[in-house]
Amino acid sequence: MTVEDDIKNALAKNAVIIGTRTVVKALKTGAAKSAVLATNAPESVKKDLLHYSSVSKVPLHNFNGTGKQLGTFLGKPFAVAALAISEGEKKQKKK
Repeated sequence: MTVEDDIKNALAKNAVIIGTRTVVKALKTGAAKSAVLATNAPESVKKDLLHYSSVSKVPLHNFNGTGKQLGTFLGKPFAVAALAISEGEKKQKKK
């Protein structure tokens, strides 16, 4: 199974966490079962994700594309440097 297939499956389950800060938080708290990094993510982001993924023993995968391409793949109108795939469905925040 490829990284793209994993992302598609997670999207179908609403189990994708987008954004560098929330991905780092998910790695720290154990909410992520894997993380994905765009090829052009800033070095500081790469360093943080490598550190926290190794500490939490969560696999870190490289998306074969830029942040803009990753955002488009996710159906978002913005670039996405990093994402995490969580264990199950993400709970929607109540307004």
